[in-house]
Amino acid sequence: MNQVESSIMLSRRNLLQGFAAGAGVAMGAPLLSERLLASPIGNTTPKRVIFFMQNQGFDPKTCIPAGMKHSGSLAKAKLPEPISALEPYKERLHIINGLHGLHTSPSHSAFFGALGGYRGSDGVPPSGSTIDYELSKVLPETLLPHLCIGMDSIENMKTKPTIATLSASGAGQPIFMHSNPNHLYQMLYGGISSGEIRLQHEARSSVLSQIELLAAAKGQSLPASDQQRYGQYVQGFQEVNGLRDRLDTVSDHLREFAPKVDDRYTNPEFETDWHDCLLDLGISALTSGITNTLTIGSGRGEIFGAWKGLGIDQQGHNLGHMDQPDNPIWIKIRQYNSRMLVRIMEKLDSVPEGSGTMMDNTVIVYTSNNADKQHTNGANWPVMLLGNFDGAFKSGCFTQVEGKRPINALYTSLLRAAGQNVDRFNMDDKMAKKFDDSTGPLKEVLA
Repeated sequence: MNQVESSIMLSRRNLLQGFAAGAGVAMGAPLLSERLLASPIGNTTPKRVIFFMQNQGFDPKTCIPAGMKHSGSLAKAKLPEPISALEPYKERLHIINGLHGLHTSPSHSAFFGALGGYRGSDGVPPSGSTIDYELSKVLPETLLPHLCIGMDSIENMKTKPTIATLSASGAGQPIFMHSNPNHLYQMLYGGISSGEIRLQHEARSSVLSQIELLAAAKGQSLPASDQQRYGQYVQGFQEVNGLRDRLDTVSDHLREFAPKVDDRYTNPEFETDWHDCLLDLGISALTSGITNTLTIGSGRGEIFGAWKGLGIDQQGHNLGHMDQPDNPIWIKIRQYNSRMLVRIMEKLDSVPEGSGTMMDNTVIVYTSNNADKQHTNGANWPVMLLGNFDGAFKSGCFTQVEGKRPINALYTSLLRAAGQNVDRFNMDDKMAKKFDDSTGPLKEVLA
């Protein structure tokens, strides 16, 4: 049996986590876009959304200014130490407290339910699409509709370079997160690279093309009951190869945005070196126009994660058993996140767009995949928004949500801001009667 034929014998897990998953797309989530940069329609401007999901929960005391109990302006408030890096950007910040995710049944994590607004659990497939994917469909088309990156311990990122726990394109259709920056760089910029990266890109491309052809041929001999599932694998290879070809057609444009490959990629001292590389690649995908929807999973939607590069020896599950307020370990992690948010904003602010910058047309949603803490019932799910999405959201303020509104209401607000006239997201009337005492978007956050 030759190498190509052996590849067909890969297990379902390896197949999903390897070649087909390497494009960061879900099986059955086709890459339909034929354009690199979206062309605005009429007087509209391109928009983009970034989700930053920190695992182990987001305690409201780490983001709400001391003594602030009611909704109001942040102008005269001092931000807590964990998010102090955002102090110069208070006019672009909106802190939201009081949403809930009781219906997602979080414990160690709500997994797909965090962005899906439905019940999620460890090892359970998504029951529907998640908000990041839905937004990627309604925003102007890009070559890669949705990019997910996942940050973890260096060991996990090396042994499991792709993982799916947060985003989905539909029921049973997970979207994979990239955790190895070398693999992601090859996918996005291999066609414009030189040296070893170029050789690896060409070798990988050749193998993938052969596998696609062989897989399509071999699939015809399978029983009918297996052909549909096998067809999803074949489609995965087609999408990988199609994305590579489309990126090659705009290689001259991409040269301007590709990050510089340095020792952090090939010889990281700490996992935070790879975290930073992944962030750079995510930012470059936005600024180049490859994508307009980016999801960042710090801890990759589970209970893992490590930050030895910050001088933190504790990692994984143990971090969730620590109170976050006034905890020096969690202050370091949250400050690191805040600096990442600043890097995103500064970079998008440096790129002119329309009458302003890319950041003017962007919103960053910072929250957790697990409400307020590791062991939680989801009764409170704090969120921070950065940017106003071309004036769609209020900013420079704190909102204490009154009444019983689920995280789905925020996701409805995002869809409304993107131009979709919807009243609910992933919540039918029966569920709404139990978990939502209103309908439509959060009026408190929309401008």
